[in-house]
Amino acid sequence: MTDVLTVTMNPCVDVSTSTANVEPTHKLRCEAPQRAPGGGGINVARVVHRLGASCAALYPAGGMPGDMLSGLLAAERVPGIRIPIAGETRESFHVRDLSTGQEYRFVMPGPELDEAEWQACLHRLMNSEAKPRYLVASGSLPPGVPDDFHARLAKWARQNNIRFVLDSSGAALACALKEGVYLVKPSLRELRELSGQALPTEIQWREAAQQLVRTGQAEVVVLSLGGQGALLVARDTVLFAPALPVEVVSAVGAGDSFVGGMVASLAAGAGLGEAFRRGVAAASASLLSSGTRLCQPAELERLWQDVVLQVR
Repeated sequence: MTDVLTVTMNPCVDVSTSTANVEPTHKLRCEAPQRAPGGGGINVARVVHRLGASCAALYPAGGMPGDMLSGLLAAERVPGIRIPIAGETRESFHVRDLSTGQEYRFVMPGPELDEAEWQACLHRLMNSEAKPRYLVASGSLPPGVPDDFHARLAKWARQNNIRFVLDSSGAALACALKEGVYLVKPSLRELRELSGQALPTEIQWREAAQQLVRTGQAEVVVLSLGGQGALLVARDTVLFAPALPVEVVSAVGAGDSFVGGMVASLAAGAGLGEAFRRGVAAASASLLSSGTRLCQPAELERLWQDVVLQVR
């Protein structure tokens, strides 16, 4: 049995580079690019694999970029389950301005999937003999995939006693929460959209997250607060972790590293508090890496003991 299976419906090849400074019109001479397999669930699988849990990544892919994506994933020894599609897998482009340290992220739209293609993803998942203990759906949905796709995953997971972890946004997130999930990781902006409220204070953040728990939409809510830290809310638990003071090289994939670090810890038998600490440390470790290298285990191990949990 696989500990963790991730689903990435809009994967990509992440291309990252840097240049002296970003300005209009002129040719910008860039450093040699780094390429990595990308998309929310694929990044989560990369982190989970590095941290020692058994995992696999399910994703639709097509064209030469799809072949590159599969090759890059295989190079990291992450088991991949590729569902062929007619369209070409997208690329995303990240450029760091060395003069300011600012990062520019150019995110391309994904290929449109027809009904047979996205249904094939569901069929492959739901007809596998070995069921994972954790199912992680992360990232956006490409054109053609219905808003209730993640909700279908949530329903199937519940019926099969699988813990479903979700990191998405918009209508796809709202639909899935109506089915109920084990763990959801919204940003503050996404929580505001879900609640329909401005939520200017920490007390209101906590109350909005507790409302998701009380109504059965999620057992655990992990609220990502960027430079302020993170908040975990469960039925009998509210924990706040201030952000660690690390130098930010790249923020790309920090949220995916958070999910990967937390899920890998849960799969290894850690409690919520311990898994939360390791998620915060994984996100912090990711900030130290350029491009989409994500968190490195050695950095996570160095940082996690510095994470302070405050009971709220």
